[in-house]
This record gives sequence, structure tokens and C-alpha cells, in this order.
Amino acid sequence: MFGVHCIGGIVGAILTGVFAVKDISGLDASVMLQVKGVLTTVVYSGVVSFILLKVIDMVMGLRVTEEEEREGLDVILHGEHVE
Repeated sequence: MFGVHCIGGIVGAILTGVFAVKDISGLDASVMLQVKGVLTTVVYSGVVSFILLKVIDMVMGLRVTEEEEREGLDVILHGEHVE
């Protein structure tokens, strides 16, 4: 998912500035404009994700206990037992 949506999106956004031709699109796209847009999006996504994770951590926690981790999450969370 990360490789396709994040990396592919970044490459596609930047290459839009490379391959956009004013004669075809009517826009004068700039690589630097695209790079600024990508950086803005990455920073915004990082900050919002951090805030959401902190809120979730305060409300319900992000991790299971060490004991649950040792026992195995399949057993603790899903009741699956390997026989």
C-alpha cells in the first residue's frame, strides 16, 4: 500500500510538473510547484497522523500488554489456537 499510494503518488505528482506542456494542458506547470505541493502534503499528513495517534493512545491505548503479546495476538484477540 505505501509503495503504491505514497511513493507512486509522489512520483506521479512530481512528474506531472515534468511532462505538463502548456500547449496541451493550457497550464504552465512547474516541477518546483509540484515538489512544494508534495512536501506540504507529506508534512500535513504526518502532523495530522501524529495528532490522531496521540488522541487514540490517550483514549484507548495503541498497544496490548506485554503478557498478551507474549501469549500471541491470534489467541488473545481472535481466540485462534494452533493444534
